[in-house]
Amino acid sequence: MGYKAKQKLNAGIVHIVLIIGAIGMLAPFLWMVLTAFKSKSQAISVDPFYFLPQGAWHFENFTEVWNSYNFLRLYINTLIMMALRVLSALLTATMCGYAFGRLEFPGKKALFSIVLLQMMVPSQIFIIPQYLMVSKMHLLNTQFALVFPGVVTAFGTYLFKQAFQSLPREMEEAAELDGCSVFQRFSLIMLPLTRSALVSLGIFTALFAYKDMMWPMIVASDPSKTTLSAALAKLQGQFGSNYPQIMAGALMAIIPMMVIYLIFQKQFIEGIATSGGKL
Repeated sequence: MGYKAKQKLNAGIVHIVLIIGAIGMLAPFLWMVLTAFKSKSQAISVDPFYFLPQGAWHFENFTEVWNSYNFLRLYINTLIMMALRVLSALLTATMCGYAFGRLEFPGKKALFSIVLLQMMVPSQIFIIPQYLMVSKMHLLNTQFALVFPGVVTAFGTYLFKQAFQSLPREMEEAAELDGCSVFQRFSLIMLPLTRSALVSLGIFTALFAYKDMMWPMIVASDPSKTTLSAALAKLQGQFGSNYPQIMAGALMAIIPMMVIYLIFQKQFIEGIATSGGKL
């Protein structure tokens, strides 16, 4: 077998493996979509021929869930929470990252060690202190309560510290000679050069906010104040084993993130590739 033939064979094997992997990843999503249009008896049937909905497609599953939960309000609450968390994280992380990466001040290493320590500790440890803080401020069942844990981010601070440290110091020194203040050097010179880090942190913050279920369930007991993820967790309790309606609710819940991804697909890919992370 020649060299080119071996290359084609290896490429064919790689493509087959990737296709199998893609099918394995898409199969649960496809099952969710098809189940949302089935009747309850079809959803719990063990007959493999019931993989597709038999007869009429049951769109009433969506109307039943929509009427039981105010999905429009849930969409608005979730999108507002995501936007505010992204803005808060970018604001605090860029300033803290610049301070740790570029400025010299007493206790800098000790304070940054605390930031790193926060990254090493499970986030669930902070739930009780954060809840007590929000409760003492009498802000339960408010949008601020949903945003509160995402106002600051240790990961974002570390990310921007590394981003600012990787930039040439000569540009900042030249701006300082021109009379720029610390804030001007930060906002006009250095911050625009960290666009990739901004995109990465924005994407990860939005994803984590969208998937956050425990915190909204704790601080937003009012159904009109909660988010999509917390409302989905209650579908199982309300609809029991009515899997078509549960899957219909899940399908409606992923619509906002799918729309956001389609709009900002280029930025998503750029952010993930730059940060070296994964969804």
